[in-house]
This record gives sequence, structure tokens and C-alpha cells, in this order.
Amino acid sequence: MKNNKLIVLVIVAALAVFLSTYQMNLYITRPGGAYELSPLVNVDGGDDDDQGSLSLMTVSMLNATPTLYLFAQFQDGYKILKPEEVRSPHESDEEYNVRQLKLMSDSQVNALQVAFEEAELPYEIDNKGVFVMNVLPGGAADEILAPGDQVLSIDGNNFETQKEFVDYISSKNDGDKVELAFEREQRKITETIALAPLPTDPERIGLGITFVENKEIKTTPDVKIDSENIGGPSAGLMFTLEILNQLLEEDITKGYNIAGTGTMAGTGEVGRIGGIDQKVIAADNEKIDIFFAPADETEGASASNYDVAKETAENIGTDMEIVPVKTIDDAIDYLEELQPK
Repeated sequence: MKNNKLIVLVIVAALAVFLSTYQMNLYITRPGGAYELSPLVNVDGGDDDDQGSLSLMTVSMLNATPTLYLFAQFQDGYKILKPEEVRSPHESDEEYNVRQLKLMSDSQVNALQVAFEEAELPYEIDNKGVFVMNVLPGGAADEILAPGDQVLSIDGNNFETQKEFVDYISSKNDGDKVELAFEREQRKITETIALAPLPTDPERIGLGITFVENKEIKTTPDVKIDSENIGGPSAGLMFTLEILNQLLEEDITKGYNIAGTGTMAGTGEVGRIGGIDQKVIAADNEKIDIFFAPADETEGASASNYDVAKETAENIGTDMEIVPVKTIDDAIDYLEELQPK
């Protein structure tokens, strides 16, 4: 009898371990938290005696286990996502993480550009070649380039735009060899690669990579941003406001705890993001007073980010003010009209 009880206990323990640790091919997202931006952004000689705060909002993502999967079925604010809803086709977890960090970096460049234009202060943007996001298996650059590499030149040619890069590659034929100079972990490497049909489109010849323009910005005064391991472009709007707040003498927060989300284009337009409902829940949990939400007009979308944010706020019964913004000027205009707390 004792042996039978022991066997049952071992089975139950093994089952509990399995249910809590087995990695399913699914992801769970849930409301994250608020990251106050003043400790992350430092404008040299900037204003730092503000009474309120500006925060970016996050969504937490976890690999699903059976236990977490069951829990998510009954928990408000939790979502179950398939891999194709998170990663691009042919994208590994490593490549996904590289892409998210690059999107965050690019959002900071745009935020700096827009904030310095609003403050009428000088800046310069330098092109640093192209940034490798993904390397397609079986492509010409497979096992040569890696996600995160920066292609500096091809055959000694530098490229000011992504189009120039594509046009040069497109002028080549199957089997043509090109000399790539690229940077990896601060080391400059040169490799010769024979171009080949793209694994995803055999009619086209190329390196077999996906990439984006790699730009850096220099500002006066200097700005340092420490975003740690926060990825994605959705903090662009809030980075812009925090930089601007430190560049200006006045406190644009006027004593309020302000958060929000939205990508930032170099033109000042605020773009749509994912997980807006979860970010509203997280902001309410963090006692945020005002929440900026993109009033996007995305083709094919059933509702704008603002519409979803407003509905979520009503459903959870928050007193937090949800403010629609299409551009940085919408946010600035709202803050200028805001009465001090």
C-alpha cells in the first residue's frame, strides 16, 4: 500500500512538473508595466526638475506551458498567440529579438529627430549602411551573415539609401561574386559572396537577407538613452515627449503621470501598435492619469488603437483619461491646454 502511494505521489509530481515546464508552440501575452522615462533618457544639461512623469508601457510575452495556457483562458488581459502571430515567416527567436531591439533603436532615432525639430535645435543623421534583420536558410549569405550585422559596403560602394542598395544587387546575375564589408560586434569583416536565387523568390537574385536602413543621429546637446532590453517601436511617441520635456525649461507634464504608446515616424506621425488593450490595463494598474493612444486610420483594421483603448478603459472602469493622437503636435497641443494638477 505504501509503495502504491509513493508511485502515485511520483506520478503526480512528474505531471505537475510537466504541466508547468513543457514548452508549447504558443505564446502568452499579458499586461506589462510602466517604465518611467526620465531615468532612461538623459539630455546633457537638460531640465530635470519636473513634477509629473512620462512613461512607456509594455506587454509581457511568455512561452506557453500547459499550466499557463489554462490560466490564460480565464484571466482578463491575457492572450494566446500562435508563432506566426508573433514572428515573421522564416524568423527564429534570435532573429525576432534582434528585430525588436533594432525597431526600438530606430524609434529612438525618429524620436530624437522629431523632438529636436520641435525644440528648433540642431541634429545630423548619418547613414551607416544596412542592418541585417534575417538571414534566409539556403540563401547566398547563409552561414556568412548573421542577424545584427551591419553591411557597410558592397564592392567598395557605400549606399545612402535602402533603394540604392537594392538597385545595385538587382543589377547582378546569378553566380556573380560581390565583396561585402560588414561589422559584427565592433569588428569589421570582409567576405566574398556568390549571389544566388532568393529562397523565397527564385526569380530574383540576391544575398538572401532582409534588412533595414541603419542610421545614427548626432544631436546638440547630446542625448543618451538606456532602453535596456525593451524591444519594439511602440515607445517612439513617449520617447519623443520625454526628450522634448528635458530640452524645454517648462514641465510639459504639469504634474500628471502620463503614459502612452505609438510608433514615431520622422515626419512626426504617430503609428499603430499591438496590445493596446493590455497597455491600457497596465497603465491603470500603475495609476497613470493620462494615456495617449494612436488615432490611426490603418487600412483593413476594424478599429483604431484609440477606439480599442477607449473601450478597454470603459470596460475596466478607470478614471484615466484616454487621449487620441495622430501626430506629435496633437500630444503637444493637448499638454499645452492642460491645466496644472
